[in-house]
Amino acid sequence: METTQTIPEWRAVADEIWTIIRENAQGLKELRESQKATDKQLKATDKQLKATDKQLEATDKQLEATGRQLGKLGNRFGEMLEYMVIPNLLVKFEELGFTFTKANRTEIKDKEHTIFTEVDALLENGDKVMAVEIKTKPDSDDIKDHLERMEKLRKYADLHNDKRTYLGAVAGVVFSDNEKAYALKKGFYVIEPSGDTFNIIEPKGDCHPREW
Repeated sequence: METTQTIPEWRAVADEIWTIIRENAQGLKELRESQKATDKQLKATDKQLKATDKQLEATDKQLEATGRQLGKLGNRFGEMLEYMVIPNLLVKFEELGFTFTKANRTEIKDKEHTIFTEVDALLENGDKVMAVEIKTKPDSDDIKDHLERMEKLRKYADLHNDKRTYLGAVAGVVFSDNEKAYALKKGFYVIEPSGDTFNIIEPKGDCHPREW
């Protein structure tokens, strides 16, 4: 026997359906509003990223300009070494018994044997070569770098049948006691300012000049 629903019952079902529709409609409205807010935020972020890109481009240009200026300063520093520091080095090392007849800034580019290095001041005679590294304020890394540089110079000299003894020195405008002691321990001569000129400290005692 079939049962039939009364009108009130159908109305209850219809009301329930409309309630579900209204709830879903409200949810869709909230979703659309949320999507609009997200789109607005994305647009703002995009503008901010574009502004950041422009700022980075400006920074890159500024760095390039600074690099060019530093390059010019580097050239001037090289000229200062050539015309002021190097001649005085010859005199000062002569006081320690070295008679160097040549003094130049030197760059080695040996692609065949992958030897690349630069020496601020290379003092030479028939028996010995003194490689001088000059820094404003030498640190331990600079001293380690000079040790590696000396190894490269020795390797390059051997390849060219250069049997001279190689020695090293580190010069600094400001030399801390710790870095000075470290350089002397590694067998380097230390060159530091003294009044209107500079002094050369020879490794002595437990330290001694290292030869390559």
